[in-house]
Amino acid sequence: MKVYTKTGDKGTTSLFGGQRVPKHHIRIEAYGTVDELNSYIGLIRDQDIDENSIKTLIEVQDRLFTAGSILATEPGNTKVKVPQLIPSDITFLEEEIDAMNEHLPEMRSFVLPGGHTAVSYCHITRCVCRRAERLISHLAELETIDALVLQYLNRLSDYLFVLGRKIVVDKDVDEVEWKARM
Repeated sequence: MKVYTKTGDKGTTSLFGGQRVPKHHIRIEAYGTVDELNSYIGLIRDQDIDENSIKTLIEVQDRLFTAGSILATEPGNTKVKVPQLIPSDITFLEEEIDAMNEHLPEMRSFVLPGGHTAVSYCHITRCVCRRAERLISHLAELETIDALVLQYLNRLSDYLFVLGRKIVVDKDVDEVEWKARM
């Protein structure tokens, strides 16, 4: 299989199903940002973090490929078989969030990103996740999309925030609270 096809040399690409669209199409922006998010998840996974978090992140990466496949499929195309997100994918993230939160100090204010490289990667990844969510929300105003994709990304950004807080505790570094100057 060749990596290059030359079919995109004039600034268009194909959705699953064959429809050609400009590479700057909102749908391409949306699944391209999900792909970027997946790469950042890999960066977190490559850090010195606990084994359960690594397993969870691998699961997340798999689900992000699923979300990307859904987004890369032209609306209404039933001829292409695409994996689907299911409600238990979202429940899985919620359960992971709840399990981590049980061992974290109560939040009393916003926290400043940082304290350890792995924590910073969680915050950067959370921001990319939110950007993907905004793009998909915009796409949903223009075309039909699977609502579970938006729900999954919304929950994933929460997971990434809590994972960052968990790593703060695991690495025994300071979590700096934001103190608004009034």
